[in-house]
Amino acid sequence: MPESFGLAHIWTQGDAVTRLILIALIGMSVISWVVIVLKALDVWKHKQSALGSEQFWHTTSLAEGLAVLSHRQDNMFHTLAQVGQEATEHHLAAQKQLHDRLDISDWVTRSLRNCIDDNTSRLQNGLAILASIGSTAPFVGLFGTVWGIHHALVAIGATGNASIDAVAGPIGETLIMTALGLAVAIPAVLGYNTLVRGNKFIIARMNRFAHDLHAYYVTGARVTPSSQALGQTHVGQPHTGH
Repeated sequence: MPESFGLAHIWTQGDAVTRLILIALIGMSVISWVVIVLKALDVWKHKQSALGSEQFWHTTSLAEGLAVLSHRQDNMFHTLAQVGQEATEHHLAAQKQLHDRLDISDWVTRSLRNCIDDNTSRLQNGLAILASIGSTAPFVGLFGTVWGIHHALVAIGATGNASIDAVAGPIGETLIMTALGLAVAIPAVLGYNTLVRGNKFIIARMNRFAHDLHAYYVTGARVTPSSQALGQTHVGQPHTGH
């Protein structure tokens, strides 16, 4: 490509709309990469917490289990265990409130589900940005191409020079805008799909952990893997103290 053609030439020769489109594409690219990096670090951190959540069940007391989970900063599984404990203690308190109409199983279930929903919302923060950029960036680039071709054809018509050299250069240059749109959209889409897959793993682990917590706080025993398959709960002595 001659030195007179390229992004620099598009910027210097383009009008306000062309420059605005270039700025928008660059801004979308920067935002998508920032979101991808930050959310990837977040997913990695919570995945490590999910993989380490099983250590909670290898402790000798609830306090020790909570202490093990608290070693990782901002541990969603530690929050789940705390919410379950607080819900159980609150329900057992001698206070006449609306939730007294619910048994302890329903009350703990409600509390754990609300906590999972809150954590799920946190995990999904920023993903809408990636989805929006991935779906709109190609069209933004295509609009830049159409706008550039329009101006190139107008300039060619004004000069009366319709040779292949006069047409191919300006029109080929405008196609860069479409390529830029794709260059912005592809990482955003791939990043979105990867983060969604990571979030599904974490949410599945939270649901499994919450199921075990529910059994523990209500019956005093964790659901064993064999009884999970049979849809039954292994019941020990009722857990009345925390």
